[in-house]
Amino acid sequence: MKHRLSLLAIVMTLNSVIWAQESETVQKPEPDRQQVYKTIDDVELSLHIFEPAPSDEPRPAIVFFFGGGWNGGSPSQFYSQCRHLADQGVVAMAADYRVKSRNQTTPFHCVQDGKSAMRWVRSHAEELNIDPDRIAAGGGSAGGHVAAAVATVPELNEPGEETSVSCVPNALVLFNPVYDNGPDGYGYERVKDRYLEISPLHNIRTGMPPAIVFLGTKDKLIPVSTAKAFQKAMQDVGSRSELMLFEGEPHGFFNLGRGNDENYEKTVAGMDEFLTSLGFIEAE
Repeated sequence: MKHRLSLLAIVMTLNSVIWAQESETVQKPEPDRQQVYKTIDDVELSLHIFEPAPSDEPRPAIVFFFGGGWNGGSPSQFYSQCRHLADQGVVAMAADYRVKSRNQTTPFHCVQDGKSAMRWVRSHAEELNIDPDRIAAGGGSAGGHVAAAVATVPELNEPGEETSVSCVPNALVLFNPVYDNGPDGYGYERVKDRYLEISPLHNIRTGMPPAIVFLGTKDKLIPVSTAKAFQKAMQDVGSRSELMLFEGEPHGFFNLGRGNDENYEKTVAGMDEFLTSLGFIEAE
């Protein structure tokens, strides 16, 4: 088991490098502005914000978290999804957060930063002209873990942070998320006997926000059985949970520029349909 988990960690790190290299070949939109949401020691963490057209009414919002095994990655991974949603009236944000390669941090710090980002957005709802009851969280791989963890994990708040503002999103948009960190899941070697503190699958309870999950059936890091276990656990507590499986596709299949952009388009279409059903996007 130890050798299997070590191999998975290597694969995940290689995937993050591949994503970074491929993203350089794809022309992505640029955010309209950046906003620091947290300063810790000498590190400033920012939200890369894509603004929709001005509106007299508060708008929905979404915060995306990039993948990279909690080791690396960039907010630019979700720039294309952000611009797409901003064009439909959603304030879309890609969050930076601390990772091991740049900040010598652990997955627990990643979740702390995710919670800080969600609290900052909700506490600045008036300034951002967003509806505090329509804030989604999304992410891919380890970023999908961060998004799922801010919705499920009760602890792991930044020490000293004001917690009266909820960090729990109103919806989840998850792309091959590593949301099982138990002994047979991904990342256990990083969290070990603390997995119950951080594993989304092990913290599902009544009141979870609706979720949609996109997963390839040939994903070597997240088995289909894990996705179905998450879906069942959500449904068992009365929460909506949708699962879109992509036959024969590997980990990271949804990224623009991975060789089959049709997958990107299909996941975006699924995301749109899900968010439309929740009132985040107006039906055409």
